[in-house]
Amino acid sequence: MAITPGPSLNSAPAPQKQALITNYLDLSSTSGWGQQYVPDLMEKEAEVFGPRTISGFLSQVGAEESMTADQVIWSEQSRLHLSYKAYVSSAAGGADAGTGAASIITIEKDIDGIAIASVGHGIRINDTVIVSDATNGIIKCLVTDVDATTIDVLPYDAGAANLSTTTSEQSTVLVYGSEYGKGMSYPTGGAATTSSDSRGANEPRFTTFSNKPIILRDYYEVSGSDSSRVGWVEVTSEGGQSGYLWYLKAESETRLRFSDHVEMAMLEAELNDSSSLADGSINLGSTTAGTGTAGTEGLFAAIESRGNLTSGVTGVNAATDLAEFDAILAEFDNQGAIEENMMFVNRATSLAMDDMLASMNSYGAGGTSYGVFNNSEDMALNLGFSGFRRGSYDFYKSDMRYLNDKATRGGINAASTANAIRGIMVPAGTSTVYDQQLGKNLKRPFLHVRYRASQTDDRKMKSWVTGSVGAATSALDAMQIHMLSERCLITQGANNFMLMK
Repeated sequence: MAITPGPSLNSAPAPQKQALITNYLDLSSTSGWGQQYVPDLMEKEAEVFGPRTISGFLSQVGAEESMTADQVIWSEQSRLHLSYKAYVSSAAGGADAGTGAASIITIEKDIDGIAIASVGHGIRINDTVIVSDATNGIIKCLVTDVDATTIDVLPYDAGAANLSTTTSEQSTVLVYGSEYGKGMSYPTGGAATTSSDSRGANEPRFTTFSNKPIILRDYYEVSGSDSSRVGWVEVTSEGGQSGYLWYLKAESETRLRFSDHVEMAMLEAELNDSSSLADGSINLGSTTAGTGTAGTEGLFAAIESRGNLTSGVTGVNAATDLAEFDAILAEFDNQGAIEENMMFVNRATSLAMDDMLASMNSYGAGGTSYGVFNNSEDMALNLGFSGFRRGSYDFYKSDMRYLNDKATRGGINAASTANAIRGIMVPAGTSTVYDQQLGKNLKRPFLHVRYRASQTDDRKMKSWVTGSVGAATSALDAMQIHMLSERCLITQGANNFMLMK
């Protein structure tokens, strides 16, 4: 009878003192578990990325409110005063009885760039206007005739009997008052004006905006066997769960990632164009692609569409001098002039602002001293600023992790600096708007999230469990954790926001 020894029998001693693979346990192999020497296992998983979530921005600057509709509609007040972009189309083309030849001004757009052909203008006969451009300077005139897109004016200054012609949108026309003679009634038109061209009472422009919610979903699945399998690595999730069950970590990270996606979507989301295929007839269940039913307007898109953009004065990180902020102040003066503004910026822009503010200080003879304190050699040197005041505006600065993290916008900005977002300025306070659902004016933060909710179902941040693990709901030998949210962001008064690119 022959005896064949097993191939894995470890009976051959090593002839030399060498680090051979046969002398050590290979934890990655199936045979390494049988070694007699237990390694020093560090059970705790190392947290090497710090806080990995980026949510929290909207909770600082906005509010949340439920809704029950598929669309949110709100209105915003228009400007009070009449100001237009125009050009002098004829130096002496108008012929009005008793006045002689008048200059003709073609009104093109209102001061915010909306075409007059779609909204009309509110200038009337006997209005007094200021015409300003590089060619004529600043000339005050009396309106003698009006038409759908043109007005005839006569200067008050005898030295400017006729205006010089200008090019498109070069002239600005501002109505500053009116002048009537004794006993005059409202005119119905001049010599070259029919009764249908006369201008009646000016009505406030009714400007409405709308947005629609989107449905965000995610899920995590673990089999019944894996849900009861214990590992040797102790995990601790950002949600506070800890233990040796690996699915706890995986489920927690899925939930945290979904929470971040909910906020990222409110920042980055876009409404698809009517001619695009983004709504996807298969994925979103629509019958025809390109119907404009997909997407929602996020914060960045709202500011680019209705707000203000600054690309700096001297380059990409142009917050190195006050010139950019002076330009920002001038634009805010043109808008709502809201004094307090929050700045959420990336690291490079934050440091550039610190250096800019530090350069405004004359520095102490014995060292650096800026801010609202005096640094000494016995204290930690504080080289950062949390806020500053310029003119009548207060700016409060905060780093925005979303713009710094390499795995989020930080990596996107590094890959393409052409359209990189450096930061965002958000007005503090509330705005008064008319809510069509409630039928009254309400004060709300400029930013707030609308989520779908009713007495039957709250879809703000919904989560449920299916499967046969735990409380069995189906024959599936697994546990599925589902997450859903249906929401949209309402950006009111976007003209008071500033996107730093």
